[in-house]
Amino acid sequence: MEPPAFDLSGIATPAYVVDLGLLRRNLEKLAHVQQQADCTILLALKGFSMFSTFPLVRQYLRGCCASGIHEALLAHEEFQGEVHVYAPAFKPEEMQRLLPISHHLSFNSPAQWQRYRPVLEAWRAQHGRAPSPGLRVNPEHSEVEVALYDPCSPGCRLGTRAAALEGHDLSGLEGLHFHALCEQNSDVLERMLQAVEARFSHLLRQVRWVNMGGGHHITRADYDIDRLIRVVQGFKSRWPGVQVYLEPGEAVALNTGWLIASVLDIVGAPGDEANPPTAILDTSATAHMPDTLEMPYRPHVIGSGQPGEFPHTYQLGGLTCLAGDVIHRYSFPEPLQLGQKLVFTDMAHYTMVKTTMFNGVPHPDIATFDPATDRYQVVRRFGYEDFKRRLS
Repeated sequence: MEPPAFDLSGIATPAYVVDLGLLRRNLEKLAHVQQQADCTILLALKGFSMFSTFPLVRQYLRGCCASGIHEALLAHEEFQGEVHVYAPAFKPEEMQRLLPISHHLSFNSPAQWQRYRPVLEAWRAQHGRAPSPGLRVNPEHSEVEVALYDPCSPGCRLGTRAAALEGHDLSGLEGLHFHALCEQNSDVLERMLQAVEARFSHLLRQVRWVNMGGGHHITRADYDIDRLIRVVQGFKSRWPGVQVYLEPGEAVALNTGWLIASVLDIVGAPGDEANPPTAILDTSATAHMPDTLEMPYRPHVIGSGQPGEFPHTYQLGGLTCLAGDVIHRYSFPEPLQLGQKLVFTDMAHYTMVKTTMFNGVPHPDIATFDPATDRYQVVRRFGYEDFKRRLS
């Protein structure tokens, strides 16, 4: 990812910054897939919920998929398009709030479907419409390398396996939902569909729509878009009349934003390769970029290299009391200086939605940069009251 096109000197840190031009470029690719494959791509709010960008996003995408009541309400209030909802389980009071705003509801198990089927039918009888009900299934085809992110790992609670459907009344279901990819290419989707069609053909014969979930890295440079289009077209030819949905969150905002931080202190002495000095930043791995610890992965810092690649190697550390609040090791051509700004790339997706206020560490600003107008705008600044209101 290229460096930001704006002057860093006046930026208050820490700050998440999304480039609206880069976001539009991704959306144009997704719109191309929608048109060529005759499918619908939804914004997965679990990956990108920056609702100040929704006026731009809805120029290209028709709606959002939500992972629970609050994301569904956000989609309804701010995106104002289709609202598709899935959760591992729903509470009765949540269902009453979801019924009037949802277009699709995907249940995790036959038991959840049977529990809420009378509720949906009563709502339809009273209001003349109800969300289209679907069931999430587990294809039992695993190609995700990190177990933490693998929805088809052994014993995973997400989705119902084919054997567990036996003996259940599945009549009335209108959709089939599966989510089994993570940052993967279209060849994986092709193999996943083979597993789905082998195990759930009886459901495919009755449903009106199939949601193929997320994890499709459509906007990545090496992603095979033509293959994706062929795969979706082939599926639709085998199952005529079935509408296809894809719900990537990461692909919408992939490589569209940065997290900008400043060096506050440098502790330790240079010269020890095993224990390089630590640059303490005004950000945090655990609070502001948790995937660096969970996934794990090493985000790129503009102008840096691998440890030892350049003359000056540092460990980048965060502000919290967690001993492991460390963002990996990086080398730089010149020594880091107090107040110097460091730019972490690809920080628009998942990072913002997974942040915490652990230790009361100040939360980064959320900002946009519009290359068309050369305008940097802070759309949300957080303070003590935001931290306080999360507590009691």
